[in-house]
Amino acid sequence: MSTEQGKRFHWAWVILATVFADLFINYSVRIGYGVVLPEMISSLGFTRTDTASIYNAYLFAYIAITPFSGYLTDRLGARRVITVCSFILGIGVLLMGTIHELWTACLFYAVVGIGATGMWTPVLTIVQRWFTPRKRGFALGIISPGYGLGFAAMGAAFPWIVQHYTWRHAWYFLGAGALVMVLANAFLLKSDPESSGYRPWGEKQDLPAPAAAAQAPSEGSPLSAVFKSRNFWIIGFSYFAVAYSLYGVTTFMVDYAKTQLGIPIEKASLLATVHGFAQVIGVLTLLPLSDYLGRKKTIILMNSFIAASLFGIVLSGQSWTLLYFLVGLFAVFYGPTFPIYGACAGDYFPRRVMGTVIGAWTPFYGLGAILSHWVTGLLRDSTGMYTTAFVTNGVMALAGLALILFVQKRPEG
Repeated sequence: MSTEQGKRFHWAWVILATVFADLFINYSVRIGYGVVLPEMISSLGFTRTDTASIYNAYLFAYIAITPFSGYLTDRLGARRVITVCSFILGIGVLLMGTIHELWTACLFYAVVGIGATGMWTPVLTIVQRWFTPRKRGFALGIISPGYGLGFAAMGAAFPWIVQHYTWRHAWYFLGAGALVMVLANAFLLKSDPESSGYRPWGEKQDLPAPAAAAQAPSEGSPLSAVFKSRNFWIIGFSYFAVAYSLYGVTTFMVDYAKTQLGIPIEKASLLATVHGFAQVIGVLTLLPLSDYLGRKKTIILMNSFIAASLFGIVLSGQSWTLLYFLVGLFAVFYGPTFPIYGACAGDYFPRRVMGTVIGAWTPFYGLGAILSHWVTGLLRDSTGMYTTAFVTNGVMALAGLALILFVQKRPEG
């Protein structure tokens, strides 16, 4: 491709727009589950432990398949993986609107979890391949509002959907949106820039990329070296801890406001909207900042504020205003967490194994989220309150912070 062509237009922007829409749909489903939750409990008679099991069925499927989706992304290309997974996601979400029993809810949400494997690891991989290392935080900052806005949209739209239809229609609408993305992914995504006649955005189009040249010796590194890396395990266990700290609160946040604080469902649902828009603020500021501050320092900053906001939520009492503020603060630093941990794959490991590394980290994240859901649900059912569970989440955020302190800089060359 000529330099003149590169200056006129770069396909990287089409990639970003498409995966932005993928993230919007995926996280409307994934995090929006917590918005639908109180109505599902009321309609179907599920306990909080039951609803934690439904989400954990999703997570078990997600963490079981994601390492393979990362491997397949590196072998077959992100476009194929994302397209197939968006179809599976859409079918699973439509089936969620038909549930009446716990086992069908677990089964169908597990199908959703399989589909969701194509909406994260392959997305992070394709973005990191289309952008140079110095532009990855910038690129992730553009697409990551997709999941914050997805959550915000569910919080705003769900009360209207319940008023005019039922909670089941929320799943039907989301499933239809996921199926539309099958065609968009098939026709618009390209797995890597080189095979499409482009260079990664951020490189000079007429010169070899210094960054690529600097990483060339590492490209031949065997995959076994990744798993022998101290950084791989430290980042993985930090990912586990921060995932634990985030998911119990996010999933049960609306139910906490409704049942423990007595906030009406239409106002409690707005916590999801606050959460979603605050995530957008976080990713638009902290992800680009991480290109300059560094991923490690940014993670330390985020985990500090996540812990502080969680302890603040517990201490906020019946103050709606303070609760909304603290949930927003929590979400500002929640939003960039997963893309920044994912970007560590590009910072600390060779480019050609990024998908595999991100996939291999996913079980750490997934197990943290699974444990958080079960413990939070069990503590709520046994004590009648979320207080102890939320304090535990704050402690886990501090544990994730402590671990990341031991990450060492990747050797040059």
